[in-house]
Amino acid sequence: MDRLSADQYRDHLKQIDRRSMLRAGMLGAAGLALPSLLRWEAKAQAQGKPTKRASSVIILWMRGGPSQHETWDPKPDAPAEIRGPFGAIPTNVPGIQISGLLPRSAAIMNKWSIIRSLHHDNAGHSGADQICFTGYPQGPNPDVNVSPSCGSIVAKQFQDENQRLPAYVMIPRMVPGTEPAYLGPAYRPFETQADPASEGPFQVPNLQAPEGLSVERIAGRRELLGGLDGLRRAVDASGTMEAMDKFQQKAWDIVTGPEARKAFDLDAEPMKIRERYGFMPEFKAPTTDRCGCPAWSQRILLARRLVEAGVRLVTVDLRWWDTHVEGIDSMKNGFGSRWDQAYTALIEDLEQRGLLESTMVLAWGEFGRTPQLNAKNGRDHWPGVFSAAIAGGGVQGGRVVGSSDEKGAYPKDNAKAPQDVLATMYHHLGIDIHAEYYDRAGRPLPVLPFGKRIDELF
Repeated sequence: MDRLSADQYRDHLKQIDRRSMLRAGMLGAAGLALPSLLRWEAKAQAQGKPTKRASSVIILWMRGGPSQHETWDPKPDAPAEIRGPFGAIPTNVPGIQISGLLPRSAAIMNKWSIIRSLHHDNAGHSGADQICFTGYPQGPNPDVNVSPSCGSIVAKQFQDENQRLPAYVMIPRMVPGTEPAYLGPAYRPFETQADPASEGPFQVPNLQAPEGLSVERIAGRRELLGGLDGLRRAVDASGTMEAMDKFQQKAWDIVTGPEARKAFDLDAEPMKIRERYGFMPEFKAPTTDRCGCPAWSQRILLARRLVEAGVRLVTVDLRWWDTHVEGIDSMKNGFGSRWDQAYTALIEDLEQRGLLESTMVLAWGEFGRTPQLNAKNGRDHWPGVFSAAIAGGGVQGGRVVGSSDEKGAYPKDNAKAPQDVLATMYHHLGIDIHAEYYDRAGRPLPVLPFGKRIDELF
């Protein structure tokens, strides 16, 4: 699809709606550029920012595209080649059924809700990533953002609210769609890089001193480099170097301070809690490396620790739900049980800690899967309709927004776009979606081209 303007894209999605209804790093310059995140510290202090718990979001990014049929929108009355083998089970909310693979989720349906009528028109992984993370269509290279990710927008608008932690974190590293685009590298996410996948010690490389160096030794070297930088500042008429020095100092204070290290210290969690999320070995489909998942349950636990510490948006990479080949076996032996355990652990954990009201948990992927199983016992890419799970942040549990047709192929009623989901998330965070930022061509573009909060969830 050629790159569309905002108006063209809106009209395009409206056409889809009509058709569907008719058819039924290192911490610093090399990574976060953390000093840039502190640029408005004096302004924040002068404004006297509130001390109450800030709203936050955890995005559980199910990259590859989870099947709506095998998760949150089963079709038990459809023919076997459509419904698949897992059937539907009742939840603790009368009238709502989900896949038979998710009994734990069914037992706490009153704590989370489902959107069943999402859709867009891009069947490519990276292009669809762009839509779901930015609200804008892809550019010439779908792997490179032309519009800022939602996390970069959060960092842009809230960078001055917490000088001790980054506003935007990726676990373990960036995926397509998560870049800052024209906002600049200061709004890239902090990437943990390391993967908290095992029962052993977990360390974040971005917060570790080089081997053989203590904080004191690094501080001594830093003083030397600071002296050399003084030579450049002496001839810097613009004052840029002096400003950089100030924010580098604050970045140094964060790296050597206790807050970030404490937040990322997964080993401080009681083993009982870690076991509740699950220690599950990496899963790979037998005949393809495009369907499988690392042991990502502990990634989800780390996300909870980060929002508890004050990080505003955490995205967790939960790949690869790309179930073209042996997809039914993969859902049964790989994805279903580990998702069911880790997701319900997160919702219950947040609730028990009093964090669910302030933390919105959004679980989705870039599209759904084809309504009919293919010859390889899997399902292919399908943006015609897909589902998302959403909890917390004021969302009322036990609700279903929209529906798909009898095959799970297109929205049947109350069709929603990814932009509506982003608008809902932004509303929770307090993001001004009408704020405009200048792209590289000097054009002012709003945070979202269109979309509105999904009020039915509240």
